Amino acid sequence: MDDRLFKELKHIPILCVEDEDGIRENIVQTLEYYFDEVFEAQDGNEAFELYEYYKPKIVLTDIQMKNCDGVELIRKIRQIDKDITIFVLTAYSTEEYLLDLINLNINHFIIKPLNLKKLNEALLKYLDKDLKPIELCKGLVLDIEKREVIYNSNEIISLRKREKDFLQLLVKRKNSIVTYDQIEQELWLEKEMTTHALKSFIKDLRSKLPINIIKNIPQEGYTLIKEGC
Repeated sequence: MDDRLFKELKHIPILCVEDEDGIRENIVQTLEYYFDEVFEAQDGNEAFELYEYYKPKIVLTDIQMKNCDGVELIRKIRQIDKDITIFVLTAYSTEEYLLDLINLNINHFIIKPLNLKKLNEALLKYLDKDLKPIELCKGLVLDIEKREVIYNSNEIISLRKREKDFLQLLVKRKNSIVTYDQIEQELWLEKEMTTHALKSFIKDLRSKLPINIIKNIPQEGYTLIKEGC
C-alpha cells in the first residue's frame, strides 16, 4: 500500500454520503483508517448542510438515495465549488445517471461494492491529480511534486508545504480573490490564523520568489498577478 495514503490524507476532511446505515458505517470505518476528519450523511439534504458547514476536500457519495439523490447533491455543490473532488459510488443499475455525472465533472467512479483496492485507486488518483507543474508566470513554474519553484529553467527555490499549498490555491482561484477565511480554512488546519501570522507568511514567501506574483486586496484577501509577468 502506498505510504502517501497515510501521510498526505491525514488532515484532509472527507464527507461520506450513503443512505443504507450498515453500508455507510462500514465505509466510514474504512475511511477513518486514512482520514482524521470523516463526516457522514444519510441523504443529499443532510450532506449539503454538512458540506456548507465543514467544507470537506472530498465527497464520496452514493447515487440512489431518498429525499435528495447523489446527482442533485453534486449539482448543488458544483454550482458553488468547481474544484472539490467528488467520488461516486455506483452500481451497474445506475447507468442512466452516468451522462449527468460526467457533465458534472466527477473525478472518479467506484463500482459497488466498495473494497480497499477500489478505494486506494480513487485516493491515489486524488493525490496525483494536481502533480503537474503549473506556470505561475512567464518563466516561473511551480513543481507540485517536488515542492519547488523553478525560475527561468535553472534557478530552483524550495518551498514549505504551506507555501506550495498557498500558491496552488491562488492558481485555482486565479480569476477571483482568495479570501482570508479561505486561507484559514485551507492552510491553517491545526490552529487559528492570526493577522500577524498571515502577514509574516506572505512576507516570507514573497522574499523567496524572484517575481512578485501575490497581490493583496485590502480587507479581502489575495490574488495572483499575471499581468506584466
